[in-house]
Amino acid sequence: MTRHLATCLLAATLAAPAAFAQDAASGDACPVAEFTMGLRFQQQSAEIRALQLQAYNIATERLDAAVAAADDPSKLAIVTDLDETVIDNTALLARDLANCHIYDAWDTWLPWERDGQPVLIPGAKEFLNHADSLGVAIRYVSDRADEQKDHTLATLADLGLPQVSADTVLLLGPPKVERREIVSADHQIILLLGDTLHDFDGRFRKTPLEDQKATVAEEAAKWGTEWIVFPNASYGDWSDAPLTAWDAETVIEEW
Repeated sequence: MTRHLATCLLAATLAAPAAFAQDAASGDACPVAEFTMGLRFQQQSAEIRALQLQAYNIATERLDAAVAAADDPSKLAIVTDLDETVIDNTALLARDLANCHIYDAWDTWLPWERDGQPVLIPGAKEFLNHADSLGVAIRYVSDRADEQKDHTLATLADLGLPQVSADTVLLLGPPKVERREIVSADHQIILLLGDTLHDFDGRFRKTPLEDQKATVAEEAAKWGTEWIVFPNASYGDWSDAPLTAWDAETVIEEW
């Protein structure tokens, strides 16, 4: 049994449709199985919920401070990503992983946008409702397909989120930096929320990881003040990065 196949069989703990069982039995490789632990953390851990609530608690504090200092809160705006920031799509990823389908190819994403039923990230609705109650503008900036905008609008409305309209939901077309500029043309953006670094600054988009890390350090003061980042262990630019190991012989000792 190959290492890939053995790991793929472990992925069946998430789900075990017939297609997955058939692929495993035939001995097909399952490279996507390396995402299993990250996806399990993202979907099932209590720690992920704590981190998400922590992020929204910080965002609420920063929002309240900005509103208290503003002459006109209606001129303020928060810009938030959707996927893995406001809504949780891990059910799609778990289904694809169980089928040994490489989910970060995103070839199953359009059907999910149309027919999927994502759930809310803990704390998202409370935070967005609070911003709405303060009169602050909310803009949802996501790389979901603009051609399927009606489906995303329907999903957000079904989830009961505030300020959902064709004008407030800005989907894939221009890069996110350009869509943020549209918002800043008539509002002061006080908070950016997202799970991917290009949700915050164009310097993170399609750049090497080492450059991204350098920019993270350069902008240290913005994390938790202007930029609220959400954990996402299920996919990202880091997915193919090699690990750095301790260069020492393994010694196993009993406690």
